Amino acid sequence: MKHKHVKFLTASVFLALSVVSEMAQAAGVLTIGRREDSTTFDPIKSAQNADNWVFSNVFDPLVRVDKTGTKLEPGVAESWSVSPDGKVYTFKIRDTQFSDGTPLTASDAAFSLLRIRDDAGSLWRDSYSIIASAEAADPRTLVVTLKSPSAPFLSQLALPNASVISEKALKTEGAETFAEKPVGSGAFSVKEWVRGEKIVLVKNPHFWQAKNVSLDEVDWLTIPDDNTRMLKVQAGELDAALTVPFSRIASLQKDGNLKVELDPSTREDHLLINHSHGALGNVEVRQALDFAIDKEAIVKTVTFGYGQVANSYIPAGAVYHYNDNLRRAYDPEKAKQMLKAAGASDLTLNYVVNAGDEVDEQIAILLQQQLAKAGVKVNLQKVDPSQSWDMLVAGEYDISVMYWTNDILDPDQKTTFVLGHDTNMNYMTRYKNDTVKALVAAARVEMDAKKREQMYIDLQKMAKADVNWIDLYYSPYRNVTRKNIDGFYQNPLGRFFLEDTVKK
Repeated sequence: MKHKHVKFLTASVFLALSVVSEMAQAAGVLTIGRREDSTTFDPIKSAQNADNWVFSNVFDPLVRVDKTGTKLEPGVAESWSVSPDGKVYTFKIRDTQFSDGTPLTASDAAFSLLRIRDDAGSLWRDSYSIIASAEAADPRTLVVTLKSPSAPFLSQLALPNASVISEKALKTEGAETFAEKPVGSGAFSVKEWVRGEKIVLVKNPHFWQAKNVSLDEVDWLTIPDDNTRMLKVQAGELDAALTVPFSRIASLQKDGNLKVELDPSTREDHLLINHSHGALGNVEVRQALDFAIDKEAIVKTVTFGYGQVANSYIPAGAVYHYNDNLRRAYDPEKAKQMLKAAGASDLTLNYVVNAGDEVDEQIAILLQQQLAKAGVKVNLQKVDPSQSWDMLVAGEYDISVMYWTNDILDPDQKTTFVLGHDTNMNYMTRYKNDTVKALVAAARVEMDAKKREQMYIDLQKMAKADVNWIDLYYSPYRNVTRKNIDGFYQNPLGRFFLEDTVKK
């Protein structure tokens, strides 16, 4: 899932923070400080971590990924079966309700799947085009027929963006209103959203596991500045803060009032390369840039050793990760020779950097220095984080560091988005390889596990050979809470299990 930065603190945010301390002390109210605000509550129109991590507590999909991040478990569907030919899935919908008290039926589930497949505004159409039909055989039975067997289909249903929404609420309120205050069936419902400041969630009494939910309210506070978030949680003005800077982990661990949570993740940081910009369209030039970057130095200097060098777009620990994938050794002289041979010895690159992000800025300085040793001039363009994403989409960059965390267990999602996807220009890199694209499509429908694994090994090799982007490092999720907070946890796919979180 791609990530997106947001605007710096505004006067209104400071006013909002003035009451944070009081909220943090309230029993049953969990306050979370995070860097970015949400963008929408219409699940099919987002591909942002900032949205999906909240979606997971507002909506409920048919199936869910468990806490270990390794297997599927029932969600809205309490059970399911698959036909012998692998094309027909029959789901038994549990007897539950939406947050407005209306019944959740198989018709709502069918509506949600067809909407993510067909709606012009859906960012996920390609991933669900395998669905031929979705119908309610009765209020508790959903029948989904696929065009062909699909290995990742069940995993795709666990994507927060494919959650079951209320057809009645969306059609009555309209998509724009629904996107501000949705009707879902998750552990919490949206009480208030003040853009750029906070999202207030309250316990949903109609949630099918409501009896297990301890919290009455969860307040997501937008606090873009890393240092401010850390100071707020240290002072007891926040219960939790996300994205602890690597440089602060050790000192926060020494604070007896805090717990630093370093949860296993599927996060991979990488250097995006705009293939449509001149010499960057030359594979030899991209390979030279890979040789010119010292990933070990980045892990040591920027992540303080908490990260590990990445060698594939499929992260370590994820399904089909190829540990023996090519790792280009740091060799600035070889990079310089390759650039000269490619006619790019005078290469100048525009590097879009998210201003105010401690890690982003540290990496930018390091990369500027490293690439200079290969004769590459790098101009750092620090921009308001609210602008950088749009610049990448518009192609107004040469290189820029971004990250991705997986949202489903199957590698098809990320592979499709970064190697075989048209609508987002292969994650804004403009990378094109028809052979790779065809293999991505074939791997999606290959049902033989061994053959499928080999396809993904081949895809990892091909992506590395082409340098679709430059893999930098893998790292854990980094969050901090007050000592009186239990069960604040992200599974490897990023889901917060707030229905299990307790404030003592």
